[in-house]
Amino acid sequence: MTIPILLGVSLVVFVLIRLVPGDPVVLLAGEDASPEAIRSLRQQWGLDQPLYVQYLTFLWNLLRGNLGASIRSGRPVAEEILDRYLNTVNLACLSLAIALSIGILAGVASGTHPYTKMDNLSMLVALFGLSAPAFWLGLMLMWLFAVYLSLLPAVGVGTISHLILPSITLGAAVAAAVARQTRSGVLEVMRQDYVRTARSKGLPENTVIWKHVLKNAMIPVVTVAGIFFGGMLGGSIVVETVFSYPGLGKLLIDSISSRDYPVVQGLILIYAAVFSLVNLLVDLSYSYLDPRIRYE
Repeated sequence: MTIPILLGVSLVVFVLIRLVPGDPVVLLAGEDASPEAIRSLRQQWGLDQPLYVQYLTFLWNLLRGNLGASIRSGRPVAEEILDRYLNTVNLACLSLAIALSIGILAGVASGTHPYTKMDNLSMLVALFGLSAPAFWLGLMLMWLFAVYLSLLPAVGVGTISHLILPSITLGAAVAAAVARQTRSGVLEVMRQDYVRTARSKGLPENTVIWKHVLKNAMIPVVTVAGIFFGGMLGGSIVVETVFSYPGLGKLLIDSISSRDYPVVQGLILIYAAVFSLVNLLVDLSYSYLDPRIRYE
C-alpha cells in the first residue's frame, strides 16, 4: 500500500500548494521585475506548462530519484533536506527518549497505585501536557530557562544545550499520552491470571511489574509512541519555528512562504515515507512484545 499512498500524497500536495495565493516567480524576481524576466523564469522552472504536464514531469523525475531543484536557492531538493534532516533526527530521538522515560515511569506508578494522590497528580500533569499548546509551552520554557534563569539558549543549534528546551516542548504531549496509555495497560494486565500466578510463586513485586506486567501492557504504548515519533521525524513545524531550530519543519514553513513548490513536494513525500516505515516497525514490534501475535 505504500506506493499508492505516496502517489496519492504527491497528487494532493501538488494541487494544494498551487492553490496557495502567490506566484513563486514573482516572489523570486521581485515586484519590479519586467514581464520578460518573469516569463523567462517561468519557462526556466517549467511553470508555464499545463498542470498535468508539470505533475507528470515531477513523477518521472521522482522515479529516477530526482526531487528537483529549489526555486528559492537553486540547490537540489535532496541536498536541502539532507542538510536539515540530521537536526530533526537528533531533536526527535531526544524528545522521544525524554517522553518515554517520563511517561512510562509515571504510567507504571499510577497503574500500580490507582486512585491515590500520586495517581491523581500524575494524570493531572498528563492532562496538562496534552492540553498545553506547543507554541505556548515553548515560549514559557524559553522565558523561564533562557530569559529569567539564563541557564539554556533560547534559539539556534550546535550543542546539546540547544536541544533541551525544544525536546522538552516536543516531548511533553508524547509523555502525557504515553503515561495515560501505560496506566490503562497496567491496570488491565494487573487483573490477569498470570500476574496472580507470578505473585503466588513468590516473585518480587518489582519483577512482576517490570518483567510481566509492563511488557504485556506495552502494545498500545508502542502504537502511540510510533505515531508521535513519525511526526517528530517528519519535523515538528511549531516547535522548530518557535525555537528557530533549523530542521525540516522550519524548512517546510520557509518553503511554503516562498512558494518553493519542489521543496514542499519533496518534504511531504519524505514525511509520508517516514510514517509508512515507522508504522511497519511498530507492527513488527507487536510480535516481540506479545508472542501470541504472529503474522503469516
